[in-house]
Amino acid sequence: MSLNFKNVKKILIPVDGSEHSVSAAEYGISIAKTVGAQILVVFVVDDVVLDQISKITEREVAERALKHDGQGHVNYVIGLAEKEGVGSSSLVTEGRPFERIVHLAKELNVDLIVMGTYGRRGAERILIGSVAERVIEYATCPVLVLK
Repeated sequence: MSLNFKNVKKILIPVDGSEHSVSAAEYGISIAKTVGAQILVVFVVDDVVLDQISKITEREVAERALKHDGQGHVNYVIGLAEKEGVGSSSLVTEGRPFERIVHLAKELNVDLIVMGTYGRRGAERILIGSVAERVIEYATCPVLVLK
């Protein structure tokens, strides 16, 4: 499958607050500006992380804190898009990150997903897994992953 960027009208940009996701977001914004696409910036509160934090604090408190943090990351990227004149919307949601990203991309008829990755290797990759790798595997649209 080849990607004709002229046909890209909706770009999904998942963020997690890392340098890698911000760099990918900047790249996605650049593509959107070039082709006249809209972006959707999404932050997914990981259920597994929320469950772990909930062992030491109330779930509602942890959820509120994580969503607040996620909204801050999303707002930062939305601000970058606005500076470039790129139309944008955002969403903070909860679930397994790769599943939510893939589901949103399909549900919203996204043309391209642009995301960052840490580029983990060896045992760390086996133990932690890669959200980007799973998105690539299950997404029904092209995925651009930046290291």
